[in-house]
Amino acid sequence: MLRIQILEMRNPLLRKNKTPPIIALDWPRTGCVRTVPFWGQMISLKKYLESSDAGSARDGEPAGSDLLSVAVTAFRSSLVEMGNCSLSACPPIGKDLKQNLGKIEERLSSDLSRETLESTERSVQQHLQEWGRRTAGHYQQKTGEVRELLIVMARTAESVGARDERCAGQMNDVTARLEQIATLEDLTEIRASIEASAQDLKTSIERMATEGKVVVEQLQEEVSAYRARLEEAEEVASRDALTGLRSRLFVESQIESRIAARVPLSVAIVDIDGFKKVNDDHGHLVGDELLKQFATELQSACRSKDVIGRWGGDEFIILLDCGRAEASAQIDRLRNWICGNYTVPGRTGPCKLRVNASIGLADHREDETIKEVLARADAAMYRDKAASRARGNTPKPIA
Repeated sequence: MLRIQILEMRNPLLRKNKTPPIIALDWPRTGCVRTVPFWGQMISLKKYLESSDAGSARDGEPAGSDLLSVAVTAFRSSLVEMGNCSLSACPPIGKDLKQNLGKIEERLSSDLSRETLESTERSVQQHLQEWGRRTAGHYQQKTGEVRELLIVMARTAESVGARDERCAGQMNDVTARLEQIATLEDLTEIRASIEASAQDLKTSIERMATEGKVVVEQLQEEVSAYRARLEEAEEVASRDALTGLRSRLFVESQIESRIAARVPLSVAIVDIDGFKKVNDDHGHLVGDELLKQFATELQSACRSKDVIGRWGGDEFIILLDCGRAEASAQIDRLRNWICGNYTVPGRTGPCKLRVNASIGLADHREDETIKEVLARADAAMYRDKAASRARGNTPKPIA
């Protein structure tokens, strides 16, 4: 494996003369180390190709084409990770960026030239800039919605205050009229004045109740609308954008709540064996389709009360509200269901794969933290993977 190291400049004269730091390219298998100057924060593949074409490789040193292959592989992986991170940062907008970067990554795997690299650089810049603008607009819209809700609440408070002031004025008029009744001596006038005051008081109270009801109904409608938007946003945030399963944060929060409630629980971590080979042989778009199908089968095999989420990459997590014995039986049934033949759309047609998975199970122990129970489940999964690898279980094409 190629190791790249930026060497620190300890000589003050070099720093004073602005001599660039040195990058060490180390090939452990050959024992060869090549140092090259590093002038900035970005290494240009195209410029390195030109310099490699002009010079000759040293004895035992990988050729320029080998270094290019390593660099392009790293660049392709970076594109995939950028797409995944964009989904985490903003699921509604990140999906498009992930798809676009996936197409660029696929193109690099089949057509590699200076022209392709140059066009790739422009395409990536354009897609990232567009994603940045759309993401900023998305969050500005969400900020505006919250601002609108606050404005509605402020206006409602103002309306209630104005209504109260108006009603207080009417009450004061009635009170003043009642005080004047005490100075009257004619019984007929007293009776008429009391009746008029009572009618005004009744009218004022009815108006207050009507206006209050209207204000409350309007506020309830606005709050209900914004509550629905908030619930929708929370639902989107709690889901994995690719598979539709629950997100890692959501599953972790569910585990923590059950630990706090001291109820029995078990955690299973599921990992697709040899998934990297699917991406390498068929491309990341095929890999994404396999992940979606695998997630669907995982949901079908689990019970409705189980919480299923995507842990990251080709790993999934299942929260079972039961002890070890019941969870083990459920996992055995699940393994038989999810492992088998899958057919996913490929570059040249349907791609049929034989898929196996490694599963690690851990039941929660008393006074154990979420980190500890997850670590035990993860360790159990790797033990299962080692046994699976010994049996040669990796995704394989089938006729």
